[in-house]
Amino acid sequence: MDFITLLKAVILGLVEGLTEFAPVSSTGHMIIVDEMWLQSQQFLGKYAANTFKIVIQLGSILAVVVMFRNRFIDLLGLKKETRGQEGRLRLTHVLVGLLPAGILGVLFEDFIDEHLFSTETVLIGLVIGGFWMIAADLLGRNKRTVETVDQITYKQALTVGIIQCLSLWPGFSRSGATISGGVMLGMSHRAAADFTFIMAVPIMAGASFISLLKNWQYFTMDALPFFVVGFISAFVFALISIKFFLKLINRVKLIPFAIYRIVLAAVVYFIFL
Repeated sequence: MDFITLLKAVILGLVEGLTEFAPVSSTGHMIIVDEMWLQSQQFLGKYAANTFKIVIQLGSILAVVVMFRNRFIDLLGLKKETRGQEGRLRLTHVLVGLLPAGILGVLFEDFIDEHLFSTETVLIGLVIGGFWMIAADLLGRNKRTVETVDQITYKQALTVGIIQCLSLWPGFSRSGATISGGVMLGMSHRAAADFTFIMAVPIMAGASFISLLKNWQYFTMDALPFFVVGFISAFVFALISIKFFLKLINRVKLIPFAIYRIVLAAVVYFIFL
């Protein structure tokens, strides 16, 4: 596999890592960058290219596990000093938040894969999701009652989980939907972001592993270097992105990200479509 091909794996990993947990839609960016520029399907084939995107998503998931490792240890009840302690985020909060999108994702997976993964549908998701984020910042401005993730109630966890279903539309963005939903419910931007990242690990990991089992035959020796380089790239850039985003989100809020999404959709539409 030549250097240019591996460089494309690095670029796709970079795009995945930098956008997976920012509220700008990693799926949207991957479709735009890959289909309009890198075109990995031409040298990997359609199904191998889709498998590659699952692999690099796992790189981003691993970055979250590393960043929130102490929180996950706590959730699993492995910390003696916090075990049974009241007023903390529980694994059951996370499971309650996962249920709605998990159920709908399983029921409509084939429909979504067949009809919603195109540049046009992504642009729609980017714009509508952008306005959703603007509305969240405006409507949630004076509602803040939850400063940290440990103060989230089961009702709020379930409501955020229901709102997460919007992200099944490619381009809408999981973090854009759930952080906005959390802010509307009175969470600080940081609390909503932390809950979003924690919820992302089991739902993304589960969906990715199921997809990998279905597409295991595409892990050929020829494609393996491309997969490995993309995975490492996504992991490294996701680590950088998460650290930066968590420091930034309470200060800049959601509107700048929303404006970026709308401008990006307009540029892609008028230049390429």
